[in-house]
Amino acid sequence: MNYALMHKNVVVALINIDDSSGTIIGIDEILNEKHLPVGTSYLSHHKVELHREALNSWWSNRAIPASRKGVDDALSKLGVYSTTQLLTRCLGLSLSDHYWIKPSMSPIKWEDVNFFTNDFSDDIGDVLFGYPKKDIGFNYQSPDNTSDGNLIKRWKIIDGKRCLVKGGSAPYHQETFGEVVASNIMKRLNICHIPYTLIWDEKKPYSVCEDFVTTETELVSALKVMSLRPKANHENEYIQLINICNEIGVPSIVDAIDKMLTIDFIVANEDRHFRNFGFIRNADTLEWIGFSPIFDSGSSLGYNKLTSQIISGEDIVCKPFKKTHNEQLRLVTNFDWLDISALKNNIEDDIRSAFVGAEKYVDESRLEAIVMSVKERISYLEMMMENHHSKKNKAGNLSDIQIDDEDMEI
Repeated sequence: MNYALMHKNVVVALINIDDSSGTIIGIDEILNEKHLPVGTSYLSHHKVELHREALNSWWSNRAIPASRKGVDDALSKLGVYSTTQLLTRCLGLSLSDHYWIKPSMSPIKWEDVNFFTNDFSDDIGDVLFGYPKKDIGFNYQSPDNTSDGNLIKRWKIIDGKRCLVKGGSAPYHQETFGEVVASNIMKRLNICHIPYTLIWDEKKPYSVCEDFVTTETELVSALKVMSLRPKANHENEYIQLINICNEIGVPSIVDAIDKMLTIDFIVANEDRHFRNFGFIRNADTLEWIGFSPIFDSGSSLGYNKLTSQIISGEDIVCKPFKKTHNEQLRLVTNFDWLDISALKNNIEDDIRSAFVGAEKYVDESRLEAIVMSVKERISYLEMMMENHHSKKNKAGNLSDIQIDDEDMEI
């Protein structure tokens, strides 16, 4: 079927989608190259060219991951074969950006269908959560068709606000509590972040956060920004991302990444991949506004580990730039913003308060192991800051500082 790929009310390209599979099978014409999704085009002989494979990758990545728990049962219930089929049924609309598809010759406008200002159905969310209220006649107009990640989640309109409700993984369901802990710590440190709260539904915990994308702004993942050009021979992924952001005009990128890597160290976040952080741009002017507020920090605090592993601090992996937090923390260029005293005043209370009522999933011994592990990382961070300041004073220039692996261990 023929569609127009839209960016709000801008016609970006004319495409053809196979409705039986939900995949893009043809690109007929590019009508506005500036509004192409970030990372789907490249410059060749001073002409923008669109790769069908890149556009299909962008399109398919809008769909619910096939690896999400319970998705097979949900698809069976909905009567579709793949999550990409759901994309066309909701016109590809999302609450993360302003791209969508309009059927050929259709008179509908962005204002008529977007989920930021129009209500949406709970049907898909109900099916994904395993308690549908109907067996037939589903309303597919829902941003749940374009939600990313492997954990169970859904969008709800709560008190007029678009909110993401997300569950955790068995047996601890600890990701939900980890979001709240990370949020509390970032509030102490004045790090720009998305606040999370905890709710209980049918005796299961869920984290809740409000959508930070608006009718004027949109989120572009770090992965898509890095797709703007290949990595140069002299670049690692960290340098590549910094350089590309400087090239396209994203402001204050180094300071923002410093803070993200620091909070990820404190809570031992193991899943800060290139798709769960990114950048905000104006959807109308395409101007880059800056680093997005930090979100999705739940895969932390030993969320999937035995209590003994949390106590030992072993087997903690790291993303996106290094494999261990010790290595990644050494990428931080400046700690002058960090008030370490803000982490010492009853930090235990902030952590324990996030686990109130969670005894069924996180017992007292596990909670105490979590508290102690956070305090140990804060102590390590304080020593590293002192080492950093000492070397800075001796060198007189941040670019002269080299922190060796043997300087500190945790």
